[in-house]
Amino acid sequence: MPKEKTHKGLAKRVKVTAKGKVKRRRSFGGHLMSSKNAKRRRRIRKAALILGPYAEVVRRELNQS
Repeated sequence: MPKEKTHKGLAKRVKVTAKGKVKRRRSFGGHLMSSKNAKRRRRIRKAALILGPYAEVVRRELNQS
């Protein structure tokens, strides 16, 4: 069997922490910030975790166990 390849598009967008949690960037943070209130902008700035069964799918695509 050949080795499994890392999904490079996903690898550029998420990071796996030392404990195996998956971190991602929040959406809607690219532009048009003046129409968003300060609370929303602060929330967008912070990274979020991918939780539950979808985190397992992400780790498998990144070849992390």
